[in-house]
Amino acid sequence: MNLTDKPVTTFLDELASDAPAPGGGSVAAISGALGAALISMVCNLTIGKKGYEEVQGDIQDLLAQSEELRAKLTNLVEEDVKAYTGYSVAAKKPRGSDEEKAERAKAMQSALKNATDVPLSIAETAVKVMDLCMPAAEKGNKWAVSDAGVAVLMAEAALRSAALNVLINLGSLKDQEFVADRRARLESLLEGKGAMRDEIYDYVVSKL
Repeated sequence: MNLTDKPVTTFLDELASDAPAPGGGSVAAISGALGAALISMVCNLTIGKKGYEEVQGDIQDLLAQSEELRAKLTNLVEEDVKAYTGYSVAAKKPRGSDEEKAERAKAMQSALKNATDVPLSIAETAVKVMDLCMPAAEKGNKWAVSDAGVAVLMAEAALRSAALNVLINLGSLKDQEFVADRRARLESLLEGKGAMRDEIYDYVVSKL
């Protein structure tokens, strides 16, 4: 059974245990999925409602985007667990001979790259969720504007949480070209997002 098919209490129990996965990466993906789901909620509370006739097309487009992102982030919960499991398997490879040690090291580096790219994908997707929050707050049902505010907080938490998972893996990678590329991509994703969060949050508060 996939992690996302289990009851919330089961997920929390597994998260709290000494098992290495699920961990922070899975939490990041779930945070992003929660943000996307809230955008969908705002849209569904706006579609067909009186007084919002002029924005129906925009809201339908927002809903299509948020649902696509929700599905992607839900899948990334599972991908993050698989990535870490892959690293754990590589770390348990035999290391009796020099040849075995070299093979183990190679496998671990490969697994670490995958374990870096999954949270980077979570970060990229979380930014896309953030991009939907202001349009949802401005055009969505005014009685659900607070949900758009919660959505941006969840999405930004997903971004920053995923970033930490990228950074901890970069520190153990030897391929400096890979490290520089992923670090640059991450920094680009993070740039200005604190101000973006504050702008949306303040807008939402002004409407309450």
